[in-house]
Amino acid sequence: MTPTILAAGFCIVLTTIQVASVAIAAIRCRVRPLPLPAPDGAPPVTLVRPLRGVDNFGAETLGSTFALDYPHYEIIFCVADIDDPVADIVNRLIATHPGIGARLLIGEDRVNANPKLNNLVKGWDAALHDWIIIADSNVEMPRDYIQRLLSRWRAGTGVVCSTPIGARPENFWAELECAFLNTLQARWQYVGESLGLGFAQGKSMLFHRAVIARGGGIRALGAELAEDAAATKLVRAAGLDVRLVDNPFAQPLGRRTAREIWSRQVRWARLRRASFPMFFLPEILSGGAFPILAGAYAAAQLDFDVGGTVALLLIAWYGAEVLLARATAWHLSLRLLPALVLRDLLLPVLWIDAWLSDDFVWRGNPMNVHAKVDKESSETSLSSTS
Repeated sequence: MTPTILAAGFCIVLTTIQVASVAIAAIRCRVRPLPLPAPDGAPPVTLVRPLRGVDNFGAETLGSTFALDYPHYEIIFCVADIDDPVADIVNRLIATHPGIGARLLIGEDRVNANPKLNNLVKGWDAALHDWIIIADSNVEMPRDYIQRLLSRWRAGTGVVCSTPIGARPENFWAELECAFLNTLQARWQYVGESLGLGFAQGKSMLFHRAVIARGGGIRALGAELAEDAAATKLVRAAGLDVRLVDNPFAQPLGRRTAREIWSRQVRWARLRRASFPMFFLPEILSGGAFPILAGAYAAAQLDFDVGGTVALLLIAWYGAEVLLARATAWHLSLRLLPALVLRDLLLPVLWIDAWLSDDFVWRGNPMNVHAKVDKESSETSLSSTS
C-alpha cells in the first residue's frame, strides 16, 4: 500500500497547491473597474524602451507610450543599430506627438553579453528623472500604466514589475504561449511574491535611481546575463523587496510558430536554471501531468473509478485555470483548454531540455547562460530626436 498512499498523497498535495495558487493570483490580478488617477504630486518619470526589430503590433505597443494619462513623463527609445527598421516607426511616432518629450538614442555600451542591457544603458544614463521605468517594446501600456506601477511602491521596495500577459493570439501556438505566460508563469510569480520571494521580470520594471546607484549603478545589472535576474539579486542584497503590479500588463501576440514558442520557453528555462537553480528544481512539478498520473495510479490500486478520478482531476487543474483567466479578464477561448493540457505535457520535456545545454538564441544572437562580462567597452554613438 505504501506506493499507493504516496501516489495519492502526492496527487492531493499538488492539486491543493494548484487550487490555492489560482486563488492567490485571482485575488491579486482581479479586474479593476476604473483606471487609477495620477497621485497628488506625481513625480516625473522617465520611460526607457529598448528596441530591436519590429514586433507583432509594434506600432501599436510603441504608440501606447504616447497616450499615457500622466502629467509629467519623458520617453527614451533605445536602438543599437541605426538601420533597425523599428527606428522609422519611432521617428514617425515622435513626429506625430510633438507635445510629448521623446528621444531616440542609437548605439550601445558593451556591458555584458546581453544585447538588451547593452542597448538600454545609454537610455538610463540620459534619463532626466530619478524614477525610471524600463519597458520592453511589446508591452501594451494602458493609460494608467505609470500610476499602477507607482502605486505598488512603498517603504522597503527595490523594484516594481509586471509579468507579461499574453493577449490577442491569432493561432493555436499563440494560444499555447498564453497558456505558459498567463495562468502558469504569472500565477507562480504572484505566489512567489506572496511568500516574500518576488522575482523581477524584465517586461516592465520601475526603479528609483538611488536604489540602483547603491548597488553599483545600471552596469551592475551586467552581473547576470539576464538583467531581471541581476535586478532581483541586487534588490535582495540591499534588503529590499520585489513587488508586482496588482493587475499585470498585456503583451499582444498575434501569430506564433511552434518553434518560436519552444525557443522562447527554453531560453527562459535555461536562464532561470542558471540564475536560480534551487528555485528551478521544483518546476518539473508545476504542471498537472504527474499528479494526474499519480491519481490515476492510486485510483486503480484502490479499485476506484479511474476514469472518474481522472475527470475530476482534470476539472480541478484546468477548470481552476479557466476560472482564473475569466476572473482576471485574461485571454480565454475554446482553444485554451487543449493548449493548457499540451503545455503541461511539455513542461517535463522543457525542464529536462533546460539542463542539457547552456546555449540559446535571442533575436538572432547566439548566447550562453554563463557568458562572461565583456570587459572591453566600446564607445556609444548617440543620435537624438526630440
